[in-house]
Amino acid sequence: MSALISKRLLQAVVAVLGLVPVAAGAAGVLAGPDFMMAASAWPIDLDSHFRYLSGIFLAIGLMFYASIPGIERKTALFRLAALPVVIGGFARLGSLLAVGTPSNPHVAGLILELGVMPTLLIWQASVAHRTPARGWHRTSAFGR
Repeated sequence: MSALISKRLLQAVVAVLGLVPVAAGAAGVLAGPDFMMAASAWPIDLDSHFRYLSGIFLAIGLMFYASIPGIERKTALFRLAALPVVIGGFARLGSLLAVGTPSNPHVAGLILELGVMPTLLIWQASVAHRTPARGWHRTSAFGR
């Protein structure tokens, strides 16, 4: 597969998968824990914490979207956005091992966090490596 085709496919995949943190983050910010459609009567502190973490999730999704244009030059930004996703995946795996298997959407999240995200990191690194350098962008703060 050519470098350009690989880049375009990566951009498309990141655009589609970026909907997950953006949509879930925005829903969590707006609806709080009720977004999870579980029993309500949440303590105020839990609502506050849930909305805060949802805001972080939304920000991560926006970082992925910011990396799409020129994704071959934005390795640092892409990796910075991926770091909390992978760390969160290990935290979710710890929960699974400690207290049991969560619902299907959370299992899907675990697969995205510890399976898909590392694959995307490798793919982005490959695209960055295969794309010819273009001026100062290669050495910018959020370049390679």
